[in-house]
Amino acid sequence: MNESQQILIIEDEHDICEGVSYRLRAAGFSPLSAGDSTSGVEIARRNRPDLILLDVQLPDKDGITTLRELRDDEMTSQIPVIMLSASLTEEVRALDAGARFFLQKPYEGKCLLSAVHAVLSPVCMA
Repeated sequence: MNESQQILIIEDEHDICEGVSYRLRAAGFSPLSAGDSTSGVEIARRNRPDLILLDVQLPDKDGITTLRELRDDEMTSQIPVIMLSASLTEEVRALDAGARFFLQKPYEGKCLLSAVHAVLSPVCMA
């Protein structure tokens, strides 16, 4: 991976966001972050990151609503999204709304990186 691959983290828990940013930077990615849905969507539209890590529970709008908003906007509709939640019951809703992957919190750092790599480097089907 190279520094040009940006990953936007939309997560309201500062410690989690910092930990994920650190891990992504160590793996060669360029992380961006937002603490709420509104600023996250703005950053996604402005920067068009290669991937978005989106928490389900956010202070202003839930992540499923945010994901639908991203999917409905032609500037962000093609950006892959990995949803993060402590609630496994959100998995079906997240995938139905267009998430590429769902990770249940707490997750191991290597599982997060595996999901990121899987979404950013899909296997070619010939």
